[in-house]
Amino acid sequence: MTLQYHTPLSLERQLALGIDPPAPLAMADRVRFSELDVLNHVNNAVYMHWFETLRIKYTQEWGLSRYMGSEDDPRIVIRSGQIHYRQEMRMDEDYVVTCGCIGFRTTSFSLAQTLWAGGTLRATFDCVLVLLNADGSGRYPIPGDVRRKMIDIDGAQPHR
Repeated sequence: MTLQYHTPLSLERQLALGIDPPAPLAMADRVRFSELDVLNHVNNAVYMHWFETLRIKYTQEWGLSRYMGSEDDPRIVIRSGQIHYRQEMRMDEDYVVTCGCIGFRTTSFSLAQTLWAGGTLRATFDCVLVLLNADGSGRYPIPGDVRRKMIDIDGAQPHR
């Protein structure tokens, strides 16, 4: 079975790749030469780029932002984050990055992201994102339809 890059992977496909539990959003890609450091493994900063790429896709797919500079779209900023590197990545490895909301408040939400290759968990990134008005003047509440997707699709719960 061929792995499709840059295309959301179904829950069944994630399980077939050894990703357990599967996530609400997951996409595959392959390590490029430009992502390696002098030790011939993926540079640590690249992991953050991979996580960001899927996080942007997540906010677009869930309807939070189109990233078009519209006054209707909130600014989405990382308030805090923690990455855990578990195993190195090397040239030409296929990998899958996952993303899902685990909890939310009125104007912020927590995402759990993982990186998998060869059925092995390679890294995790947990972060809290805050929504701000487009002009940065104050907090922007998570729209009801987005909150519903976070609950129904991701299984997220309100933070207390």
